[in-house]
Amino acid sequence: MEAVKVPTPDVSAVYTVDLSERPVPRGDAAQEKAALLQLAGRMHDAPGEMLPKFVELAMELTGAISAGVSLLEQTESFPVFRWHNLKGILSPFNGATTPRDYSPCGITLDRSAPTLAIHPERVYNWIPAGLSLPEVLLVPLYMGRTEPLGTLWVVANRIGYFHCGHGATLQELADFIGIALKVARSEQELQQALEQQELLTREMSHRLKNLFAIVDGIIRISARSTDSKDDLVALLSGRLHALAAAHSLVKPSFSDVQGAASNLADLMGIVIEPHKPAAIPGKSGFSLEGPTILCGEQSVNGLALVFHELATNAAKYGALCGDNGRVDIVWQINGDDLSITWNEEGEREISSPPASKGFGSTLVEATVIRQFGGTLNYDWRPTGLSVNIILPLSRLAQ
Repeated sequence: MEAVKVPTPDVSAVYTVDLSERPVPRGDAAQEKAALLQLAGRMHDAPGEMLPKFVELAMELTGAISAGVSLLEQTESFPVFRWHNLKGILSPFNGATTPRDYSPCGITLDRSAPTLAIHPERVYNWIPAGLSLPEVLLVPLYMGRTEPLGTLWVVANRIGYFHCGHGATLQELADFIGIALKVARSEQELQQALEQQELLTREMSHRLKNLFAIVDGIIRISARSTDSKDDLVALLSGRLHALAAAHSLVKPSFSDVQGAASNLADLMGIVIEPHKPAAIPGKSGFSLEGPTILCGEQSVNGLALVFHELATNAAKYGALCGDNGRVDIVWQINGDDLSITWNEEGEREISSPPASKGFGSTLVEATVIRQFGGTLNYDWRPTGLSVNIILPLSRLAQ
């Protein structure tokens, strides 16, 4: 049952009943509190698994014939509610969507109060034919009482069944759901932060080891291309400054250099500068070609890591090991993605790809796939490595 955007008719007749006017029979308040306290205690251990249990409890405490949660989400066309953890007669429609602005759920969020709908299937044409929903009681669902998430709802088998006691019970459950979802989100964000910190720590350790090898290579390359001590000092000083600029891009804090390198071409230029071979007429070692792409502060770190790692490997093992090797970097926009091709042409023929994947390759793969949600492909050609990277433009802007 997929939502279809249609003009909103007059549905006011569906919501004419005032829930507070119905008498509230004596219930077992102790049982309700005990059930809620039991769930509250279990939220600490597995908050992300609590949603179906809350739906089951909503059915049990209200005596409903069906229950579920409708969570708000944005599609390409318009916002919708998606049904989750459905129980009872509506369970076959788990995962279905309904329009945000053409549903009892939307009205409930707009009112920010418990809402009773009488036979909504007679008004909303997205409800499958043959379903009879005499009464649907809905309460708004918020993350931490402020962020609207959707609704918790139950269905009765007759008109006149629900009363404000049911509304209060359902709202209390919805409040618990909001807390559980907030705890689950916080736990997920904390886990991601810890994983990122661990990756950063390993990366910095790996980078320090590479740094000594890079500096040694810079000294040797600079010495081959100079005839005097003064020339060597000047060339070596410039390369070390370029190396420092590149490393400032991969620090966890944002530096002045990083803020200035928002253009992709500028960023790549800073990162690859220390890895250029000795100055040879007509052979700079690198070429950059592509349209202007502006990068957000968060994406600069990831891009610097990726291309610094590729440049380091090219200088240590690939095309830039010799004076005549080169790397051509070309990027272009394809729809909503940025396609980047890194082509190495070296003096030594490559017989086969590496037998094992080092931490540097793992770092590049994790950054492209996990941070940017992109794709990464290696082509080990006899003449040199070719790497194709595809990144969503929306991630680069962050």
